[in-house]
Amino acid sequence: QVQLVESGGGLVQAGGSLRLSCAASGSIFGIRAMGWYRQAPGKQRELVAVITSAGSTNYADSVKGRFTISRDSAKNTVYLQMNNLKPEDTDVYYCNLLMGRGVQKNDYWGQGTQVTVSS
Repeated sequence: QVQLVESGGGLVQAGGSLRLSCAASGSIFGIRAMGWYRQAPGKQRELVAVITSAGSTNYADSVKGRFTISRDSAKNTVYLQMNNLKPEDTDVYYCNLLMGRGVQKNDYWGQGTQVTVSS
């Protein structure tokens, strides 16, 4: 009933920029936080950036100063502006939605979008 549609991934040269977006649709209520994760082969998904409904943000140390997460609450959309991209940023990026009110809490994931940074 909840869908996360990601866009903006692609191929970029080192030092370039990319902007990811993720729009949530369906039965949306009580959004607690939205964020971006990435997963390397054979590894668990790791947090890249997250933004809460109150507007607070958190970033992985490896992307601080280069990536910026933002949101459009009216559109239930989260963005990830990625600047000064490095080859090690190459990965599949997943949008995450934490939603619920009161006792209810539900976690949703996007399908993933490929980001490739060439040397």
